[in-house]
Amino acid sequence: MPMPATVAAAPRPLLPGLPRRGTAPPRGRWSASAASAASRGVAAKAARRGVREYVEAAREMVRRPDGGPARWFSPLECGGGGGRLPGAPTMLYLPGIDGVGLGLIRHHERLAKMFDMWCLHIPVEDCTSFEGLVEYVESAVKSEGQRARDRPVYLVGESVGACIALAVAARNPDIDLVLILVNPGTSFHKSQLQSLSVFLDLVPEPFHLTTPQLLNFLTGNFMKIPSTIVGRGFSFQEAGQALSEITTSLLPSLMSLLDVLPKESIVWKLKMLRTASSFVNSRLHAVKAQTLVLASWNDELLPSREEAERLRDALEKCRIRNFKDNGHKILLEAEFDLATAIKGAGYYRRSLETDFVSDYLPLTPDEFQKATDHIRMLQYIANPVMLSTLPDGKIVRGLSGLPKQGPAVIVGYHMLLGFELGPLVTGVLRSSGIHIRGLAHPFMFDKKKEKIMPDPSYYDMHRIMGAVPVTAGNFYKLLAEKHFVLLYPGGAREALHRKGEEYKLFWPEQSEFVRMASRFGATIIPFGVVGEDDICDMLLDYDDLMKIPFYDILDRMLNEDGVKLRTDSTGELKYQRIHPVVAAPKIPGRFYFIFGKPIETRGTSLKNYARREKELRDKENAQHLYLNVKSEVESCMKYLKEKREKDPYRNILARLLYQMVHGLDAEVPTFEP
Repeated sequence: MPMPATVAAAPRPLLPGLPRRGTAPPRGRWSASAASAASRGVAAKAARRGVREYVEAAREMVRRPDGGPARWFSPLECGGGGGRLPGAPTMLYLPGIDGVGLGLIRHHERLAKMFDMWCLHIPVEDCTSFEGLVEYVESAVKSEGQRARDRPVYLVGESVGACIALAVAARNPDIDLVLILVNPGTSFHKSQLQSLSVFLDLVPEPFHLTTPQLLNFLTGNFMKIPSTIVGRGFSFQEAGQALSEITTSLLPSLMSLLDVLPKESIVWKLKMLRTASSFVNSRLHAVKAQTLVLASWNDELLPSREEAERLRDALEKCRIRNFKDNGHKILLEAEFDLATAIKGAGYYRRSLETDFVSDYLPLTPDEFQKATDHIRMLQYIANPVMLSTLPDGKIVRGLSGLPKQGPAVIVGYHMLLGFELGPLVTGVLRSSGIHIRGLAHPFMFDKKKEKIMPDPSYYDMHRIMGAVPVTAGNFYKLLAEKHFVLLYPGGAREALHRKGEEYKLFWPEQSEFVRMASRFGATIIPFGVVGEDDICDMLLDYDDLMKIPFYDILDRMLNEDGVKLRTDSTGELKYQRIHPVVAAPKIPGRFYFIFGKPIETRGTSLKNYARREKELRDKENAQHLYLNVKSEVESCMKYLKEKREKDPYRNILARLLYQMVHGLDAEVPTFEP
């Protein structure tokens, strides 16, 4: 039988043996027009599908049953591989109770660029046992593991599909697997679903679809729609009309689901989920695969929030990501993007180990918009001023003084708690199209440290924006690929300084980056930033915290077993301890950035370039240039501290008044450079 329009037929049971050819993503910079469009939130993007489209596609897929067993298919949106990355790993999607295999319908087009994607379809009439499905998926995993030994195999499973993924991983600890578990059904014994199968026996068909649990399962928090409408301040008449329109649009979808989820199929799947949960929970100790659990806090079917924490403690290589506003069918909900979640957690790789440089995927307009939204409040209260220096030494407002091509090393002062990072990276990208890649403290990438963070996804946006662990190898790769690299010689000691140390550089005595930059002929761009003292006053620094009883316990948790930086340094820089800082907000002032005159490490001709590189290989010459860069950074900050005194709009109240007169989007003036 020909497959419906939503899918492409695929041979069964083996997966394709050859990867599709693809093209590598652009690196280094956006076009300025694309960055501008993204910042306005109007950049072109693929249409996002939802519950209604899922139901229509699922009904079309199952309306002509062929009596066949479970099989793999590749969605048409994922076929061809024209835009797929070279060496893309295989992703196998394992569906939940519905079994159709279209649960990623909103994500097909984006995932198809990152993975060779296949979905498992379990026909409505199929009664293959849980063990049978595990063996079927296991055969595909082994086939892919043999075909591409240097790449992982991704298993994305929701509810019962997550149980299948865990079972396959427990039985195959030697295969390189990455598990993405979406509201896993391992908590079945604690959920409402345990009693639902008994209740369904008492409900005649088709009324089984009207139970609150299934309505929630099928429509994504459908039962919360009335309270949402009321919460928006609608009148009773308006709320009634809105609810009527929603119900009218959903009822056809619910009736269509009779073909997809007949009562007998649901009862069978719930019994299988009970078996699956027990089977997997007894074997969690055997799971060695890298695992990411995505948990919806508004999941009304499963206690996914608590289950995610349990799995994180039970599994050796597990991270969790919480989604406070999403329900059980998170994969069909509008604001969730699976590819972004995988990127943010640092779980995308195309080889045996993650390469933070070559595995990085460029920002999408949606991701850039999220990054902008992430710092919107800071951007609003700090209203950054950006200045740059032209080759002739003239200082201008804007970024016209930055070089047009990489490689380049942007070196400067690390403000308290890194307040400058968001405005710096997003502001440069929006204005010039230059995508800065930051060298970040390994703490941001440490799975163990996530457990003690208030939010385990706290540093995800840094990874999405392109931050990599600070190592010589990553620095080398970024320069080799002609990126703009953000480097803070003062590191954590500078960003977590003590009281009275604002705007003081804590740089090592010896050069760390000059000779590497000269090897690639990279331009060094010193920059200064001031304004932390305009938005907060420090109340407790590290010295104060160490005087608090029992704080030493938290200090050990934050700093023990972590990667040690600059072990060959002396003094304070040798021990760059991570610690919180307690600060009190002030009536906001303003942030000021200035990029100094670019310093070339290469000559204007091939002969001069060779001579310049040879000069900077000499330690004494490199040290001289290093001290010159440090002096330029200090001069930049001195310039800003003096000039900001002449800014009539330094105070937020003056800026608000200006925007009330000229419009909220008006660029607020500043001092004359």
